[in-house]
Amino acid sequence: MDFLQVKSEKTFKKLSLELFNFHYNENDNYREFCDNIKLNNGEVDSIEKIPFLPIILFKNKKISVRKIDHQKIFESSGTGGLKSRHFIYKLQHYNVSIEKCFERIYGKISDYVIIGVTPDFESKNNSSLIYMINELIKKSKKNESQFLMNSERFDSLTKKLEKENKKYIVYGLSHALLDLIEIKNYDLKKSIIIETGGMKGLREEIEKDKLHGILSSRFNSSNVHSEYAMTELLSQSYSIENQVFSSPPWKKILVKDFNDPLKVHRNGRGFLNIIDLSNKYSCPFISTEDVGEVFENGDFKLYGRGSDADLRGCNLMLAD
Repeated sequence: MDFLQVKSEKTFKKLSLELFNFHYNENDNYREFCDNIKLNNGEVDSIEKIPFLPIILFKNKKISVRKIDHQKIFESSGTGGLKSRHFIYKLQHYNVSIEKCFERIYGKISDYVIIGVTPDFESKNNSSLIYMINELIKKSKKNESQFLMNSERFDSLTKKLEKENKKYIVYGLSHALLDLIEIKNYDLKKSIIIETGGMKGLREEIEKDKLHGILSSRFNSSNVHSEYAMTELLSQSYSIENQVFSSPPWKKILVKDFNDPLKVHRNGRGFLNIIDLSNKYSCPFISTEDVGEVFENGDFKLYGRGSDADLRGCNLMLAD
C-alpha cells in the first residue's frame, strides 16, 4: 500500500502531489471544488498549495474517485441533520492503517485485551470508530476482548484482568465512560483508558484536561489517553500525555489561516487541515472544523470546534 512507503518528508511530498493530481483528474467533486476556488493546478508544487476539501462536503456529496465500487460506507454519528458519509473502496486499507497506527504507539495488539465501552459492532456497524475497535478486538485474539457498557460486567471483567496482571486497553466514548463512573468507582491501575472524544449531544462538553482528571480519579488509572480520528479519515492520531497528539508518517496536520482559508502553514494556531495518504480513493486532503495548534515536529493540540461565524467565513470558499 502506497501510504506505508512514507519514511521521509521527501516521500510524503512526492506521494501527496501524485495524489493531488490523481484526485484533480479522477475525483469530480474535488475537481469542482478546485475550479470554484480558481485553482491553477499547474502551480501546485508543495503540500501547502494543495487545496483542502471542506469536510462539510462529505455530508451532501459523494466524495470518491470515479468508476470504482465500494466495500463499505461509514456514516458519522451526528446529532441531527445530514450525516457525513465516507465511501470506502477497500476495507483492507483501513484495516492496515488501524493496526499500524495502534502499534506505533502501543506495540503489538495481541499483547492486550481490548474493551470497547461503546455500542457493539452488530448494532452500529456503519460507524468507523466501532469498526476500528472491532478490528482491534479481533486482532487481540483474547477471549476477554469485547464490547461492554454494562457497569456490573465491566467491573467483574476489569477486576479479573487486574488480578491476573493482564495488559488491557479500554476504548470509550466520553459520555459512555462518564456513565460508568456515575454508578461507581473502579480500580483500573493496570489499564490504559483511551477516550475517543465527543459527547454526541448526550452530555455537556467538558474541557479535555478536566475530563481526563475525572476519568483518572474515578477509574484510579494514571494512563488516560486520547484518540483523534473522524469518519472522513482512515488514520488515527493518539495522545498519551498533555493532550499532544502524534500521527503516523503518512498523516500530516497543517494549519489554515483564520483570516485567509486558502493560506496554509506548517505550524502555528488555526483550523486544522489534514493530509491522510491512506484516503487514496476518497480524498486525502481534508479541511476540518477543528481549531488547534501544530508544533514544529508535527505533533498537535486540539482547542475545540470553530465558532459558527468562523465556519461561515471559511465556507464562503464553497460558493460558485
